[in-house]
Amino acid sequence: MRETKFTIDQKRAPIYEALQTFRQMRVVPFDVPGHKRGRGNPELADFLGEQCVGIDVNSMKPLDNLCHPISVIREAEILAADAFGAAHAFLMVGGTTSSVQSMVLSACKRGDKIILPRNVHRSVINALVLCGAIPVYVNPEVDQRLGISLGMRRSQVAKAIRENPDAVAVLVNNPTYYGICSDIQSIVKMAHDAGMYCLADEAHGTHFYFGEEMPVSAMKAGADMSAVSMHKSGGSLTQSSFLLTGTNISAGHVRQIINLTQTTSGSYLLMSSLDISRRNLALRGKEVFSRVIRMADYAREEINAIGGYYAFGKELINGDSIYDFDSTKLSIHTRDIGLAGIEVYDLLRDEYDIQIEFGDIGNILAYLSIGDRRQELERLVSALAEIRRRHQRGTSGLLSQEYIDPQVVTSPQEAFYAPKRSVPLKESIGLVCSEFVMCYPPGIPILAPGERITAEILDYIEYAKAKGCSMTGPEDPEILYINVLQ
Repeated sequence: MRETKFTIDQKRAPIYEALQTFRQMRVVPFDVPGHKRGRGNPELADFLGEQCVGIDVNSMKPLDNLCHPISVIREAEILAADAFGAAHAFLMVGGTTSSVQSMVLSACKRGDKIILPRNVHRSVINALVLCGAIPVYVNPEVDQRLGISLGMRRSQVAKAIRENPDAVAVLVNNPTYYGICSDIQSIVKMAHDAGMYCLADEAHGTHFYFGEEMPVSAMKAGADMSAVSMHKSGGSLTQSSFLLTGTNISAGHVRQIINLTQTTSGSYLLMSSLDISRRNLALRGKEVFSRVIRMADYAREEINAIGGYYAFGKELINGDSIYDFDSTKLSIHTRDIGLAGIEVYDLLRDEYDIQIEFGDIGNILAYLSIGDRRQELERLVSALAEIRRRHQRGTSGLLSQEYIDPQVVTSPQEAFYAPKRSVPLKESIGLVCSEFVMCYPPGIPILAPGERITAEILDYIEYAKAKGCSMTGPEDPEILYINVLQ
């Protein structure tokens, strides 16, 4: 864990402060946005509140410019870099998808190899489609009981580096959606010793930088870049994120990459939420996340006492493929009560008014962060106990494995842009996919462009559809047809 010792005053929130000053100036707006502080769209102002639409403004000299910050946004970046222990921090308003893509595009160009686990978020493979880099997949092991993919073994990464000495980077999930961490410190060292960058997708690891008893953060481990999703566990508004860089990365180059795809009209609602949330975590994160861990540990104990469920935690740690575990993640295996995770997800929402993060084939995830309270967890535990009592059945006919090793035939970019044809899904076995198929969340592709379609994968897709998983990716919204290479 990074000690919370900051070199500058983290009580500042310069974007927020500038917006407060701006609000008091009563400036007459002859600029965009066209709602003119909400006056032109009273229904929007009533719905969001005048305070909110009043600071939905465009870039101007007193408020700086996200594409080329020189004043208050630059100050906010400096404060964020200090809070996260990074050399530089970029405010991102296109979600962590934008952060991940900018990170990969900054490190890779067409034809470059990048070593990464296959259980990455779609945004990583999207970046490969854009830049033409070649993935070298380290297929993770699978926990046979839980059916989930684990982290990358050190030996797997060493082998991939040894066999691909021309690769430019290694990418690590820190952690996975389920809370599982690879040995990122060792992977960073292996990558650097081979002259490669180490990149981290920390969409679900914001709290690693501020809490105690947490897995090591990417910046503390010496990674070169990290995409951090502040809106998940950090408390900022949806779609706001940070991209962190280390001392070996040119901040100017990364800024140019970001400006290729990120909006020129950065939302001050999102940027101010990053500014305020960074301050909140810097000042109170240690205390807050200590409480979150205590709540998660309490919930795990209570859920496991119900019987049938398995709320897993640090007991899974094996020192390699599960090097560490994020204790804030309340991941619960449901197959032993005869229900798929997505079925429990639907029951919680439809019958108990409880919305959890996701349910998949065998597990559910209740996402705990700074806004949760113990009484809501008690309600979740009670609902799970009642679901088991009312709906438990035999386990026959349930699929057990979330992750299926892909057969990679060609690069994502080549497959995505190649001539293609649409075929019935049931007739696609043996053909090469040219689009994505995934359950969202978690957004990890079942199929990605350039991968061969197998009978096992089709069985998984049909099963997930039948169970009610939210399937996304293909052009055909019904997923009855799929695009394949001609």
